[in-house]
Amino acid sequence: MRLQIVTPLSVVVNEEIDSLRAEDASGGFGILPGHAPFLTALAISILSWKSAGIERFCALRGGVLTVTGGNTIAVATREAVAGDNLATLDAEVLARFQSDADEERVEHVETMRLQLHAIRRMISRLHAGAGAGEFR
Repeated sequence: MRLQIVTPLSVVVNEEIDSLRAEDASGGFGILPGHAPFLTALAISILSWKSAGIERFCALRGGVLTVTGGNTIAVATREAVAGDNLATLDAEVLARFQSDADEERVEHVETMRLQLHAIRRMISRLHAGAGAGEFR
């Protein structure tokens, strides 16, 4: 089977596999060659697959999984981090998600600063106009 995991910015995985394990809202499930056509929304989870007896992993921030033709599995997700070792993948994902959270906080603070600056300018213009007799 061919597994392809894509994000909006890159193809994270594109390889031949023997089997796959994933998780959706109803729980965990497996896919083997010849699987019926299938579509599901994935939970935030770890996808695992075997290829030539080697197990690999990919942390997903949700997504959509489709099986077509019994031999093609496609996963579209916002974010994916692939790895060969589940323990190191855990640390890498935690670091990446922490970095993303920090960036979101900085962006939020900058947005708030811009909004406050715009409000201050509006208030100062309103006060200047009221002093000239425009507003009563």
